[in-house]
Amino acid sequence: MKVFRGYTHHHLVVFTLTFCSYALFHATRKAFSNIKSTIEDEWTTSFHNSTVQTTKPNYVWNYHHMFENGDDAEIFLGALDTAFLSSYAIGLFISGIVGDRLNMRLVLSFGMCSSAITVFIFGTVTEWIGLYNKYFYMGFWILNGLLQSTGWPTVVAIMGNWFGRSSRGLILGVWSSCASVGNIIGAILCASVLDYGYEYAFFVPAATLFAGGIVNFFGLVTRPTEVGLPETTEEEGCTTVDVHVYSQLPSEDSSDVGGAEIIPINTLHGSKRPEAISIFKAIMLPGVIPYSLAYACLKLVNYSFFFWLPFYLTQAFKWKASVADDISIWYDVGGIVGGILGGIISDHLRTRSPIVVVMLILAIPSLFLYSHSPANLTTNAGLMSVAGFFIGGPANLISAAISADLGRQGPIQGNTEALATVTGIVDGTGSVGAALGQIIVPELQERFDWQWVFYFFMLMTILAVVCLIPMVYGETKTLLSRFCGSRNCGRTCVIQQRDDVDVST
Repeated sequence: MKVFRGYTHHHLVVFTLTFCSYALFHATRKAFSNIKSTIEDEWTTSFHNSTVQTTKPNYVWNYHHMFENGDDAEIFLGALDTAFLSSYAIGLFISGIVGDRLNMRLVLSFGMCSSAITVFIFGTVTEWIGLYNKYFYMGFWILNGLLQSTGWPTVVAIMGNWFGRSSRGLILGVWSSCASVGNIIGAILCASVLDYGYEYAFFVPAATLFAGGIVNFFGLVTRPTEVGLPETTEEEGCTTVDVHVYSQLPSEDSSDVGGAEIIPINTLHGSKRPEAISIFKAIMLPGVIPYSLAYACLKLVNYSFFFWLPFYLTQAFKWKASVADDISIWYDVGGIVGGILGGIISDHLRTRSPIVVVMLILAIPSLFLYSHSPANLTTNAGLMSVAGFFIGGPANLISAAISADLGRQGPIQGNTEALATVTGIVDGTGSVGAALGQIIVPELQERFDWQWVFYFFMLMTILAVVCLIPMVYGETKTLLSRFCGSRNCGRTCVIQQRDDVDVST
């Protein structure tokens, strides 16, 4: 296929390592999401009821309880989600800047290993030693949010360095399913070990995350020039290589490698490593603000499903926690398919925002239908997949392919030291919205019911569409002019052929 022309085994290795890295990040987050109902029972007094008010000795029966009832525990769980996402959002802005200035392999490896240790202490060590303290839990989960924020800006920047715009929608559409795949892995791991105790649902994902960090430290290559390959640019079939790489080519008079023209990089922006841009300059790049605001609304909905879907299924349908974990996987399956198809279509049309907006408009009725799903496993899973397709799909596109486009566009084209900063801004703004959602969702559910939570999701989806209207208007005009131009070009060619035939006769 033309899309994969010029790619090497190095591209495959980078794709695989970055994909698995962020999947493992998400698997550790999913562990906390999927065992909320179990933790709520563990942290709540279990042996007191209307007839039995005290149990002696109380320490033996309830030494691990922190709350008198499940509602208080639920509020604290929501506070943990908010604290995690708030620190994660702040960390994304910082990690994007750091990633463009330091070695991204080291930043990513450090984030993975340190986050794994934090999750291990939070969920496993505390249970083993019998430490139950709200302030300890809150502090460590805030720290985990900061450490996990090193992941997304660095892996997106690395992928942007290796894959150009012409195939980015397809490749990053497939690659951005790493979060959903991580959710699935996390759900499977949790369901398989939860019967042994919730501490093992933290231990297993944390161990795999730590191992992934070690592999990245020794095996990840952040840009093609590190292995003597040409550097990817935003133009299809055009690459730039560093001057020292040019001298290592098989023949000095060779003008192309793999069908791509070789342009010494010093003719474009000098032989020095380009200077990283400031966060303020990155914010003012075209499209960054509209997409950031839209992603804040969309990530609120997407992460509310991520954090609360298994809990909702156990509360609304009275299903076992393990059953709810298995069913919740279908939301991520829909998101994977939606991201891939959206990426393929956007590559074909060479435009992103119209595809995203169409999917978001269709997400509104899909949310309404899912909110009225019956207590049937098959029907619920089907409607959940449709909702995941129209919500998770656009979320994957914005967070990966579109963020990479924004970080390699016209004003900074050729500067590889801007991509992590732009990605951090988009995902950081999205995480601010997601953090606010974790405050609003439990309040709506407690004051009203789950139906009002879904109405709120529909409203935020509409706001995401509104934020993208300027982008859709501009890109639609460009698409129509390109379509009309191609038709006029075709007509001109036909007329020219007819004239040639007339002259020859």
